[in-house]
Amino acid sequence: MEPKHIDPKQIVADGYDRIAEQYGAWASQVRQEERAKYTSVLLEKLPAGAAVLELGCGAGLPTTRQLAQRFAVTGVDISARQVALARHNVPTATFLHADMTQLDFAFMSFDGVVAFYSFLHVPYYEQPGLLRNIAAWLRPGGVLVATLWPQATEATFADDWLGAPMYWSGLDKATSTRLIAAAGLHLLRAEEETVEEFGELITLFWVIAAKPV
Repeated sequence: MEPKHIDPKQIVADGYDRIAEQYGAWASQVRQEERAKYTSVLLEKLPAGAAVLELGCGAGLPTTRQLAQRFAVTGVDISARQVALARHNVPTATFLHADMTQLDFAFMSFDGVVAFYSFLHVPYYEQPGLLRNIAAWLRPGGVLVATLWPQATEATFADDWLGAPMYWSGLDKATSTRLIAAAGLHLLRAEEETVEEFGELITLFWVIAAKPV
């Protein structure tokens, strides 16, 4: 299925509105070691009270809640239902219902930016601009931790993913790493992580980058 007449980001927003609770239950069972590993990067690298932006916060569990125990967190999600759940689950954080590619934060607003699994839903042609924005939002020494696709996928649609249509897109590893550098960020670490999902091995590309001091 490739419904080109439908905005792919609307598919993502509507999809997560519909499956918010199902997704939360599923996500609590998969890739937990991976989430903990990359959450710890922020906990180790940033000082208490640091300003952290989470792009694609979902319902706020478990990542947002853990980050909010140490940092001043602003969570953003394209799904209104997910944002409503996040506000309930993590009342100490600030949440915005918005398209992450359309955000307008002040220059050097954040010490850290987290994007766990959310870049995977951003159209590949919007990812270079988003990386440039992230670099602008980060303060010197600030850190980006993000999940990307290891291989290019211009547009992948599913009729039924956890109970709703869904869309994914992304760039290949070489292009993503080049764009991270072009945005003005220094790549600290890049690793592939492979985990079984629905009986299939799914490999994701994790990057950790910093804004030079």
